[in-house]
Amino acid sequence: MRLHMISIGRWSAGPEKALYDHYAERVDKSARNIGLSPLILEEVIPKKLGSRDAEGAALLNKVPQGSFVVSLDETGRQFSSEQFAQMIGRQRDDGMSDMVFLIGGADGHDDKVKRAGRLQLSLGPMTWPHLLVRGLLAEQIYRAATILAGHPYHRGRL
Repeated sequence: MRLHMISIGRWSAGPEKALYDHYAERVDKSARNIGLSPLILEEVIPKKLGSRDAEGAALLNKVPQGSFVVSLDETGRQFSSEQFAQMIGRQRDDGMSDMVFLIGGADGHDDKVKRAGRLQLSLGPMTWPHLLVRGLLAEQIYRAATILAGHPYHRGRL
């Protein structure tokens, strides 16, 4: 299953990029062994910056057809790391070809993006900068891959 992260905004050098790169590289090394692709990051800069409609349309335009779409939203469902891994594993085992995580801009997702997603995922009730969310999500995807592989990185209960 191919894993995509499609996000509003572009990187500049900094600690957020370093965090993402660190965990994306770890995903790339471990995911293949359990039927997952390396993490594919696509950055989107809509022509009309700041418009949730334009951002939403630009994000949805990048989603491969038939994907399991997860939109990140502070009002979404919260998972433990184990539950998140089980959700990814279930989609992989059911033959889903692509799983896409959508990260919105400063004003969040519009209703079209929320409706397009099969799941709205929250990283907690706090609001996080979208560049930092990339690193946090990459770490949780890596953690999920290690849980699915039975690797000792995750020390939580199963």
